[in-house]
Amino acid sequence: MPTQRTPFCIRSKIWIEDDQGHVVFGLGRYRILQTVRQTGSMHAAAKALKMSYRSVWMRIRASEQRIGKPLVVREGNGSRLTSFGEKLMAGFERLQQRVKDESDSVFDSLMSDHLK
Repeated sequence: MPTQRTPFCIRSKIWIEDDQGHVVFGLGRYRILQTVRQTGSMHAAAKALKMSYRSVWMRIRASEQRIGKPLVVREGNGSRLTSFGEKLMAGFERLQQRVKDESDSVFDSLMSDHLK
């Protein structure tokens, strides 16, 4: 007989920090890069995200400094992601999915019987 899944689920949020506890990359910075990719501009990304340009730029700059590699480069009147920025986003997507999948599995095995 198949096991019945509980109507509850676990949620988690992940981010990457440096050894001093400063955010290097997480969902917020992922969304900034995603929007820069979509709009082709940090200004347009800031507007779409309802953030100031300075806030977007500072977050990107902080991540670049902490990682030691550029994520975004100017291109004409806009911006584009570097190949490293693209790879970082893809890796973060895979990391998030794996954490979600494994969390769901652990939740089901440890908690589902208690929440029926």
